[in-house]
Amino acid sequence: MAKTSVEFHLPDPDAAGRFGGRLGRCLRPGDVLLLQGPVGAGKTHLARAAIRALCGAETEVPSPSFTLVQTYEGPDCDIWHADLYRLASSSEVDELGLDEAMGRDIVLVEWPDRLAGQAPAGAMTVDIAIEGDGRRLRLTGAAAAFLACLRAEAA
Repeated sequence: MAKTSVEFHLPDPDAAGRFGGRLGRCLRPGDVLLLQGPVGAGKTHLARAAIRALCGAETEVPSPSFTLVQTYEGPDCDIWHADLYRLASSSEVDELGLDEAMGRDIVLVEWPDRLAGQAPAGAMTVDIAIEGDGRRLRLTGAAAAFLACLRAEAA
């Protein structure tokens, strides 16, 4: 079965932040969002905006580049933000506890290629491409209800 794919053009970092907030407000317990793109594409910027939309604008959201995983107490569940860039092998993923969080909490994963097939079948993927000062995002695997939420958030 083909996965649903929808694209968004974000002309600047402010637009990306607003879109990240929309994403965050649409995420529910059990959702897994895989953030893909080159270094500097804005994966952390998008995740930070989503987390702040769920936990409050004042929430400090450092990059998990060195800690690998940061967790936050959300309104309905914990929110996990993982950056797998520094993992040497996919076997290290098991030590992070992501498998326990997936399906229960909201999980945002940067560099999901390091999961080596461990992402759940229902995960949504955000591919981020740099286009001048802006970004083109392709969201794949989102359920109809999630896409309806994104549209409602944009109104």
